[in-house]
Amino acid sequence: MGVHGQWIDFVSEAPEPRVLEVDWIHGSPSAKHNTDPDIQVHAYDEHTFILRQNKAVNYEAPFLFLIFGNARAVLIDTGATESAEVFPLRRVVDELVGRWLAGHPRSDYALLVLHTHSHHDHVAGDAQFAERPRTTVVGADLDSAWTYFGFTEDPDRVARVDLGGRVLECLATPGHDKAAVTYYDPYTGFLLTGDTVYPGRLYVEDWAAFGRTVDRLIAFAGTRTVTHVLGCHIEMTDQPGVDYPIRTTYQPDEPPLEMTVGHLRDIRAAIDEIGDRPGRHPFAGFVICREDG
Repeated sequence: MGVHGQWIDFVSEAPEPRVLEVDWIHGSPSAKHNTDPDIQVHAYDEHTFILRQNKAVNYEAPFLFLIFGNARAVLIDTGATESAEVFPLRRVVDELVGRWLAGHPRSDYALLVLHTHSHHDHVAGDAQFAERPRTTVVGADLDSAWTYFGFTEDPDRVARVDLGGRVLECLATPGHDKAAVTYYDPYTGFLLTGDTVYPGRLYVEDWAAFGRTVDRLIAFAGTRTVTHVLGCHIEMTDQPGVDYPIRTTYQPDEPPLEMTVGHLRDIRAAIDEIGDRPGRHPFAGFVICREDG
């Protein structure tokens, strides 16, 4: 890599939590008259961006993460909509990369596209990056993702993705989806949990695997500085135990996206409380939907 700008130090200081306090776009009473941007961009810092898809474009309104290192950036997830005209993810990412490179010039700067899991609302925009120069898109399916991270040989390993002085730690975290991956960014302290943990309906396809995953995340977070646990949706209301109905396109009373390690422990306690009972189980900050019997 030819570096013409200053090498950025992503490692010497421990991460400090920053309050997000973001007024996330959350839909409107009439999707036809919605005036929000197709994609909301929040700069957590100059090297870290959180994106949310407009609920008028797709009710799932997933969150995506764009993280910059010295050699390349990583986009984690690509949203719920394929069409670049309706959901201009490639254009927004290119603009953000262009602005970042204007302030931090590099030659041959690359983009890596990874995923939290393989469900459609997190991979639909992949094709927008298929022909992008200096871009690698790693498939979200089990074979592609787990081969890339080395989980096929050792599902308990902590894989590392080096963005150029900024190294993400990656864990196989099945339960919601067998191909699920959780990412930890030591620079911000973000633990990016996809649909495994977020303020909403935690759909569990493999109960035993989900329990092991939550235990592993708690143990992992006990040896790292975790500032925020960030999933990919908000589905709860600000009333404890009450979620918005599926396919809701207007959520005016959302709780914050960010959760804590304490919420991981709450989920562990909820797993113990649910035991062998399948079905829907509401708790204060989330709902566990156990799909297997």
